[in-house]
Amino acid sequence: MTNPNSLTDDKWQAIISNDVSYDGQFFYAVKTTGIFCRPSCKSRVPNKENVHIFQYAEQAITEHFRPCKRCKPTGQHLPNDEWVALVTEFIDNYYTESLTLKTLADMSHGSPYHLHRTFKRIKGITPAEYIQHKRIENAKEQLASTDKAIADIGISVGLYNTPYFVTLFKKKTGHTPAKYRQVQNQSTLEVSPNGKQQP
Repeated sequence: MTNPNSLTDDKWQAIISNDVSYDGQFFYAVKTTGIFCRPSCKSRVPNKENVHIFQYAEQAITEHFRPCKRCKPTGQHLPNDEWVALVTEFIDNYYTESLTLKTLADMSHGSPYHLHRTFKRIKGITPAEYIQHKRIENAKEQLASTDKAIADIGISVGLYNTPYFVTLFKKKTGHTPAKYRQVQNQSTLEVSPNGKQQP
């Protein structure tokens, strides 16, 4: 007998073709986004290896997947604060990759406009600003604690264009990456053995 939670060819075809006739027979969740949907959901087709199948919506919720905002598999709206928390968590995990508003909207099954507006209302900054913040904070940590080249640090936080990385870093911190590293190294040297800074 087939496991009701296995991804059969029929179920995969239903997901790819948004087949309404399979709604109610199973739900599918996507590991990378933390969202679960009805088979008929019009969201972007996920990578097959990231798909989990559930017979009931409750099973997906028990496994900590959140209902899709677009197809509403539980019949209810995902609250905006939960939606934004989900997008924030995704950015926290993938900010080193190329992320656009469209990527985030596709991932979270909403429209770019609605996501931009809702994220800003709840977090006080736009998704793009939040991504920049994560990248700059990580770059600051690396500049203070490693000898990696500035271009390499930029690449490691998802900013592949070095001049842009330097410009953005200076705009956000008031220092170029090189100056920031110099200041950090200086302040480390000035700390005396008793933990207090020398005058």
